[in-house]
Amino acid sequence: MLGYVDALNAVDEAVRAAIPSLERLGDVLGLIRSRRIISRSGQVGTYFYTVHGAGCRFVSDDGTVVDVDFAANGSEIFDLWRLRCYGLSLPEPLDVTDQNLQTAVRSLQSLLTEVRPGWFSIAG
Repeated sequence: MLGYVDALNAVDEAVRAAIPSLERLGDVLGLIRSRRIISRSGQVGTYFYTVHGAGCRFVSDDGTVVDVDFAANGSEIFDLWRLRCYGLSLPEPLDVTDQNLQTAVRSLQSLLTEVRPGWFSIAG
């Protein structure tokens, strides 16, 4: 669980370093939709990305997947499915049950905010 948060922060740093005009990761959707700077899929920094619906899937050079959606306000949000995909994509895959993921999410209430049922964002 904390690994996903760290990986999401690493994606954010890498993308904002590659595109200094971004104030936050969620702004990448606006750039893609306006067809400025980047396209719907490609590479930015050390990550390959593909835009989907309200989010983006980032894949690092070691194959680790960080899939994230963006709320209307541009904040990053994720659900248990995205956490599970992250775990399964690790160099040493981690297959965790939904129940274990829910327990992990509950144990991190000081770090995560449930923005709608089953969807979380990093608090702060």
